[in-house]
Amino acid sequence: MSDRRLPRPIRRFLTSPATTAALAFIVLSTAYGAVNAADLKMATTTSTENSGLLKYLLPKFEQKTGINVKVIAVGSGKAMKMGEMGDVDVLLVHARKMEDEFVAAGYGVNRRDVMYNDFIVVGPANDPANLKGGKDVIAGFKKLAGSGSKFISRGDNSGTDVMEKDYWKKAGIEPKGQPWYVSAGLGMGEVLTMAAQLPGYTLSDRATYGAYRAKTGLAIVLQGDPQMFNPYGVIAVNPAKHPGINYADAMKFVEWVTSKEGQDAIASYKVEGEQLFFPDYKAK
Repeated sequence: MSDRRLPRPIRRFLTSPATTAALAFIVLSTAYGAVNAADLKMATTTSTENSGLLKYLLPKFEQKTGINVKVIAVGSGKAMKMGEMGDVDVLLVHARKMEDEFVAAGYGVNRRDVMYNDFIVVGPANDPANLKGGKDVIAGFKKLAGSGSKFISRGDNSGTDVMEKDYWKKAGIEPKGQPWYVSAGLGMGEVLTMAAQLPGYTLSDRATYGAYRAKTGLAIVLQGDPQMFNPYGVIAVNPAKHPGINYADAMKFVEWVTSKEGQDAIASYKVEGEQLFFPDYKAK
Protein backbone atom coordinates (compact mmCIF):
# COMPACT_ATOMS: atom_id res chain seq x y z
CA MET A 1 0.00 0.00 0.00
CA SER A 2 1.30 3.47 -0.89
CA ASP A 3 1.76 5.76 2.11
CA ARG A 4 -0.45 8.29 0.24
CA ARG A 5 -3.44 6.08 1.01
CA LEU A 6 -2.69 6.04 4.74
CA PRO A 7 -4.42 8.49 7.11
CA ARG A 8 -2.55 11.78 7.38
CA PRO A 9 -1.56 11.36 11.09
CA ILE A 10 0.03 7.99 10.28
CA ARG A 11 1.87 9.44 7.29
CA ARG A 12 3.21 12.25 9.49
CA PHE A 13 4.39 9.71 12.07
CA LEU A 14 6.10 7.48 9.51
CA THR A 15 7.95 10.38 7.90
CA SER A 16 8.90 12.25 11.08
CA PRO A 17 12.63 12.69 11.91
CA ALA A 18 12.23 10.71 15.13
CA THR A 19 10.64 7.75 13.36
CA THR A 20 13.22 7.87 10.58
CA ALA A 21 16.04 7.84 13.12
CA ALA A 22 14.46 4.97 15.04
CA LEU A 23 14.01 2.90 11.87
CA ALA A 24 17.62 3.61 10.90
CA PHE A 25 18.70 2.38 14.33
CA ILE A 26 16.74 -0.86 13.92
CA VAL A 27 17.90 -1.57 10.37
CA LEU A 28 21.54 -0.63 10.84
CA SER A 29 21.82 -2.30 14.22
CA THR A 30 20.61 -5.48 12.56
CA ALA A 31 23.23 -5.04 9.85
CA TYR A 32 25.96 -4.79 12.49
CA GLY A 33 24.57 -7.63 14.60
CA ALA A 34 22.41 -7.66 17.70
CA VAL A 35 22.95 -4.80 20.11
CA ASN A 36 23.69 -5.83 23.69
CA ALA A 37 23.11 -3.55 26.67
CA ALA A 38 26.85 -3.54 27.36
CA ASP A 39 27.73 -2.36 23.84
CA LEU A 40 28.70 1.24 23.13
CA LYS A 41 26.15 2.61 20.67
CA MET A 42 27.55 5.27 18.35
CA ALA A 43 25.50 7.39 15.96
CA THR A 44 27.70 8.86 13.27
CA THR A 45 27.59 10.61 9.93
CA THR A 46 27.61 8.37 6.88
CA SER A 47 30.93 9.84 5.72
CA THR A 48 32.89 8.16 8.53
CA GLU A 49 31.27 4.86 7.54
CA ASN A 50 31.30 5.18 3.74
CA SER A 51 34.93 6.31 3.71
CA GLY A 52 36.06 3.20 5.58
CA LEU A 53 37.46 5.21 8.49
CA LEU A 54 35.46 3.47 11.22
CA LYS A 55 36.39 0.01 9.98
CA TYR A 56 39.99 1.13 10.42
CA LEU A 57 39.65 2.95 13.76
CA LEU A 58 37.20 0.91 15.80
CA PRO A 59 39.12 -2.40 15.90
CA LYS A 60 42.02 -0.48 17.46
CA PHE A 61 39.73 1.00 20.12
CA GLU A 62 37.98 -2.31 20.75
CA GLN A 63 41.26 -4.20 21.08
CA LYS A 64 42.62 -1.66 23.57
CA THR A 65 39.51 -1.37 25.74
CA GLY A 66 37.51 -4.55 25.20
CA ILE A 67 34.47 -2.37 24.45
CA ASN A 68 32.27 -3.51 21.56
CA VAL A 69 31.00 -0.60 19.43
CA LYS A 70 27.75 -0.73 17.48
CA VAL A 71 27.59 1.86 14.71
CA ILE A 72 24.46 3.56 13.40
CA ALA A 73 25.43 5.59 10.31
CA VAL A 74 22.92 8.31 9.45
CA GLY A 75 23.04 12.02 8.66
CA SER A 76 24.32 14.27 11.44
CA GLY A 77 20.85 15.69 12.09
CA LYS A 78 19.35 12.23 12.58
CA ALA A 79 22.34 11.18 14.69
CA MET A 80 21.70 14.07 17.06
CA LYS A 81 17.99 13.27 17.16
CA MET A 82 18.94 9.77 18.34
CA GLY A 83 21.13 11.38 21.00
CA GLU A 84 18.22 13.56 22.12
CA MET A 85 16.08 10.45 22.55
CA GLY A 86 18.80 8.58 24.44
CA ASP A 87 18.96 5.82 21.82
CA VAL A 88 22.76 6.08 21.54
CA ASP A 89 25.65 6.81 23.89
CA VAL A 90 28.05 8.87 21.79
CA LEU A 91 28.01 10.90 18.55
CA LEU A 92 30.66 11.43 15.88
CA VAL A 93 29.24 14.12 13.60
CA HIS A 94 30.07 17.12 11.40
CA ALA A 95 27.52 19.91 11.75
CA ARG A 96 29.09 22.41 14.14
CA LYS A 97 26.11 24.73 14.56
CA MET A 98 23.78 21.82 15.33
CA GLU A 99 26.41 20.30 17.63
CA ASP A 100 26.64 23.51 19.65
CA GLU A 101 22.84 23.69 19.87
CA PHE A 102 22.72 20.03 20.97
CA VAL A 103 25.16 20.71 23.81
CA ALA A 104 23.53 24.03 24.78
CA ALA A 105 20.16 22.25 25.08
CA GLY A 106 21.71 19.85 27.58
CA TYR A 107 21.58 16.73 25.41
CA GLY A 108 25.34 16.36 25.03
CA VAL A 109 28.45 16.88 27.15
CA ASN A 110 32.21 16.97 26.67
CA ARG A 111 32.17 17.87 22.99
CA ARG A 112 35.65 17.83 21.44
CA ASP A 113 37.09 18.60 18.02
CA VAL A 114 38.33 15.35 16.51
CA MET A 115 39.38 15.81 12.89
CA TYR A 116 38.64 17.70 9.71
CA ASN A 117 38.72 17.48 5.96
CA ASP A 118 36.87 19.56 3.37
CA PHE A 119 33.89 19.58 1.06
CA ILE A 120 34.28 19.38 -2.70
CA VAL A 121 31.96 19.61 -5.68
CA VAL A 122 32.19 16.57 -7.93
CA GLY A 123 30.57 15.75 -11.24
CA PRO A 124 30.94 14.16 -14.66
CA ALA A 125 34.47 14.10 -16.07
CA ASN A 126 33.33 16.08 -19.14
CA ASP A 127 32.04 18.83 -16.77
CA PRO A 128 29.05 20.17 -18.76
CA ALA A 129 28.61 23.06 -16.29
CA ASN A 130 32.23 24.12 -16.88
CA LEU A 131 33.16 24.33 -13.20
CA LYS A 132 36.66 22.85 -13.33
CA GLY A 133 39.36 24.94 -11.73
CA GLY A 134 36.94 27.01 -9.67
CA LYS A 135 37.68 27.82 -6.03
CA ASP A 136 34.65 29.96 -5.16
CA VAL A 137 31.83 27.69 -4.04
CA ILE A 138 29.12 30.38 -4.18
CA ALA A 139 30.08 31.39 -7.73
CA GLY A 140 30.18 27.71 -8.62
CA PHE A 141 26.66 27.09 -7.32
CA LYS A 142 25.38 30.08 -9.33
CA LYS A 143 27.04 28.63 -12.42
CA LEU A 144 25.53 25.22 -11.73
CA ALA A 145 22.02 26.66 -11.50
CA GLY A 146 22.51 28.62 -14.70
CA SER A 147 23.73 25.57 -16.59
CA GLY A 148 20.67 23.46 -15.83
CA SER A 149 22.91 20.48 -15.09
CA LYS A 150 21.54 17.92 -12.65
CA PHE A 151 22.49 18.44 -9.00
CA ILE A 152 21.87 15.66 -6.49
CA SER A 153 21.31 16.83 -2.92
CA ARG A 154 21.67 14.60 0.13
CA GLY A 155 18.30 15.93 1.33
CA ASP A 156 18.72 14.20 4.70
CA ASN A 157 19.57 17.00 7.16
CA SER A 158 23.14 15.72 7.36
CA GLY A 159 26.11 18.00 7.91
CA THR A 160 26.76 17.94 4.16
CA ASP A 161 23.12 18.74 3.42
CA VAL A 162 23.13 21.69 5.85
CA MET A 163 26.27 23.13 4.22
CA GLU A 164 24.84 22.69 0.72
CA LYS A 165 21.64 24.53 1.66
CA ASP A 166 23.75 27.33 3.14
CA TYR A 167 25.69 27.69 -0.13
CA TRP A 168 22.46 27.97 -2.13
CA LYS A 169 21.15 30.58 0.30
CA LYS A 170 24.34 32.63 -0.02
CA ALA A 171 24.07 32.34 -3.80
CA GLY A 172 20.53 33.76 -3.63
CA ILE A 173 19.05 30.66 -5.25
CA GLU A 174 16.13 28.48 -4.14
CA PRO A 175 16.83 25.13 -5.84
CA LYS A 176 13.83 23.25 -4.45
CA GLY A 177 11.32 22.51 -7.20
CA GLN A 178 13.77 23.20 -10.02
CA PRO A 179 13.83 20.46 -12.71
CA TRP A 180 17.59 20.08 -12.39
CA TYR A 181 17.58 19.64 -8.59
CA VAL A 182 17.21 16.14 -7.12
CA SER A 183 16.71 15.69 -3.37
CA ALA A 184 17.72 12.09 -2.72
CA GLY A 185 17.28 11.61 1.03
CA LEU A 186 20.26 9.24 0.99
CA GLY A 187 23.74 8.86 2.45
CA MET A 188 26.85 10.20 0.79
CA GLY A 189 27.97 6.99 -0.89
CA GLU A 190 24.54 6.43 -2.43
CA VAL A 191 24.36 10.03 -3.64
CA LEU A 192 27.77 9.74 -5.31
CA THR A 193 26.55 6.59 -7.05
CA MET A 194 23.42 8.46 -8.18
CA ALA A 195 25.50 11.36 -9.49
CA ALA A 196 27.51 8.94 -11.60
CA GLN A 197 24.40 7.26 -12.98
CA LEU A 198 22.30 10.31 -13.92
CA PRO A 199 24.91 11.92 -14.47
CA GLY A 200 25.06 15.03 -12.33
CA TYR A 201 26.94 17.04 -9.73
CA THR A 202 26.90 16.85 -5.95
CA LEU A 203 28.58 18.26 -2.86
CA SER A 204 30.66 15.61 -1.10
CA ASP A 205 33.06 15.34 1.78
CA ARG A 206 36.49 14.53 0.39
CA ALA A 207 36.81 11.28 2.35
CA THR A 208 33.73 9.55 0.95
CA TYR A 209 34.57 10.74 -2.55
CA GLY A 210 38.06 9.26 -2.14
CA ALA A 211 36.54 5.89 -1.29
CA TYR A 212 34.07 6.06 -4.22
CA ARG A 213 36.19 7.76 -6.87
CA ALA A 214 37.24 4.62 -8.73
CA LYS A 215 33.78 3.05 -8.78
CA THR A 216 31.94 6.22 -9.88
CA GLY A 217 34.40 7.90 -12.24
CA LEU A 218 33.31 11.30 -10.91
CA ALA A 219 35.84 14.15 -11.01
CA ILE A 220 36.53 16.98 -8.58
CA VAL A 221 35.43 20.18 -10.30
CA LEU A 222 35.53 22.71 -7.45
CA GLN A 223 37.62 22.77 -4.29
CA GLY A 224 39.75 24.97 -2.08
CA ASP A 225 37.25 27.56 -0.83
CA PRO A 226 37.75 28.24 2.92
CA GLN A 227 33.94 28.03 3.25
CA MET A 228 34.26 24.31 2.44
CA PHE A 229 36.12 23.47 5.66
CA ASN A 230 34.54 20.39 7.26
CA PRO A 231 35.24 19.80 10.99
CA TYR A 232 34.09 16.73 12.94
CA GLY A 233 33.21 16.57 16.63
CA VAL A 234 32.67 13.82 19.19
CA ILE A 235 29.99 14.27 21.87
CA ALA A 236 28.92 12.07 24.78
CA VAL A 237 25.18 11.96 25.40
CA ASN A 238 24.31 13.62 28.71
CA PRO A 239 23.61 10.99 31.42
CA ALA A 240 21.63 13.59 33.38
CA LYS A 241 19.07 13.51 30.55
CA HIS A 242 19.23 9.74 30.01
CA PRO A 243 20.55 7.88 33.09
CA GLY A 244 20.42 4.53 31.28
CA ILE A 245 23.02 5.33 28.64
CA ASN A 246 26.52 3.85 28.66
CA TYR A 247 28.23 7.09 29.64
CA ALA A 248 31.38 5.49 31.08
CA ASP A 249 32.25 3.78 27.80
CA ALA A 250 31.18 6.83 25.78
CA MET A 251 33.80 8.85 27.64
CA LYS A 252 36.39 6.13 27.11
CA PHE A 253 35.82 6.54 23.37
CA VAL A 254 35.95 10.34 23.61
CA GLU A 255 39.24 10.09 25.50
CA TRP A 256 40.71 7.51 23.11
CA VAL A 257 39.80 9.20 19.82
CA THR A 258 41.31 12.48 21.07
CA SER A 259 44.40 10.81 22.57
CA LYS A 260 47.72 10.67 20.72
CA GLU A 261 46.97 7.06 19.78
CA GLY A 262 43.56 7.91 18.36
CA GLN A 263 44.74 11.05 16.57
CA ASP A 264 47.69 9.19 15.05
CA ALA A 265 45.31 6.47 13.85
CA ILE A 266 43.14 9.09 12.12
CA ALA A 267 46.20 10.59 10.42
CA SER A 268 47.42 7.20 9.24
CA TYR A 269 44.18 6.22 7.48
CA LYS A 270 44.64 6.54 3.72
CA VAL A 271 42.88 5.39 0.56
CA GLU A 272 45.09 4.87 -2.48
CA GLY A 273 47.85 6.70 -0.63
CA GLU A 274 45.75 9.80 0.08
CA GLN A 275 45.10 10.98 3.65
CA LEU A 276 41.37 11.61 3.99
CA PHE A 277 41.06 12.97 7.55
CA PHE A 278 43.35 15.23 9.56
CA PRO A 279 43.53 15.12 13.39
CA ASP A 280 42.18 18.27 15.02
CA TYR A 281 42.12 17.80 18.80
CA LYS A 282 43.95 20.45 20.80
CA ALA A 283 44.02 19.94 24.56
CA LYS A 284 42.73 22.98 26.46
